[in-house]
Amino acid sequence: LISANFTEARLISSNLTHANLTDATLTGATLINANLSGAVLVNANLDSANLTGAILTDAKLSYADVRRSILTSADLNGTKMSETNLSYANLRRAHLI
Repeated sequence: LISANFTEARLISSNLTHANLTDATLTGATLINANLSGAVLVNANLDSANLTGAILTDAKLSYADVRRSILTSADLNGTKMSETNLSYANLRRAHLI
């Protein structure tokens, strides 16, 4: 799934455990309650994506664009986010530790 284009895709409750989504485009995608644990999203574009309740434990989001995304109640335990752009992202009730 490297460089895949999922612009505005509806991936609700999808199981993307350990998926390699490096350089993928998920702009405006709906990933509510999706399981992305251990997924590689390095340099991925998740601008305006809805990740409400998503599981991102141990995922790699380095250099990803997560601007304006909704991460309400998302599980981000162990997620690597160096150089990740989280400008205007909604992290309300997200689990970061």
